[in-house]
Amino acid sequence: MSKRREILRGVAALPLAALLADPRLARAAAAGLEPVTTKLPDGSTVAAALAVPEGDSRAGVLLVHEWWGLNDQIKSVAADLAGEGYLSLAVDLYDGKVTDQPDEARKLTRSVNPERATATLVAWLNWLRRDPRSHGKLATIGWCFGGGWSLNASLAAPVDATVVYYGRVDKSAAELAPLQGPVLGQFATRDKWINHAMVNGFTAAMKAAGKSLETHWYNANHAFANPTTARYDAADAALAWRRTLDFLQANLGT
Repeated sequence: MSKRREILRGVAALPLAALLADPRLARAAAAGLEPVTTKLPDGSTVAAALAVPEGDSRAGVLLVHEWWGLNDQIKSVAADLAGEGYLSLAVDLYDGKVTDQPDEARKLTRSVNPERATATLVAWLNWLRRDPRSHGKLATIGWCFGGGWSLNASLAAPVDATVVYYGRVDKSAAELAPLQGPVLGQFATRDKWINHAMVNGFTAAMKAAGKSLETHWYNANHAFANPTTARYDAADAALAWRRTLDFLQANLGT
């Protein structure tokens, strides 16, 4: 058994909340992921981190990081998903840059070129679809900055399921037309950015487009699922994660 497989097997025995709350455990979980690269149409190289589950022919899940970048936290979530049986790929839209400072995170977010980010996500979804360890069914999931890009990825390269944690969803019915699979939205009642007005508009647009949407609201604040922030809500984070796993199982199997 490879060293990475041993690490992932150990990680699978731990609750996700325990992994995310302890930097040492998150770092250990991240070490179980395999660095991978692929090429964009312009010839440039992009990177990601892959968590490989036990067994063969699994569904694939593409994860998009928060505005902090591809850190150990997001890699830990990928490791947890691998423990659930999914071929899990955590992509990097910041070309290796990671921060824990809000001002720097804001700059990194604003520096993202939308066309390149879209090309990156499409390239990785195609990569997952072609991987011999995948049976072809795919989902995307993202948080905050990554939540919006999870939806964008599913519009650019339609997949079987999409999960959005408090990400931008201000889309019209026409923009939502390419969606093929259902969307799960996890939102917070005290979120000043991804608020009821935005989500209500999204709900109406999804209905007008004839698309399937499941939404859940939590009496919490933005980023309630991230234990490294003061907004973390353990009970709501656990419930949201249970709903995420149930949604993936219902739409992908494993």
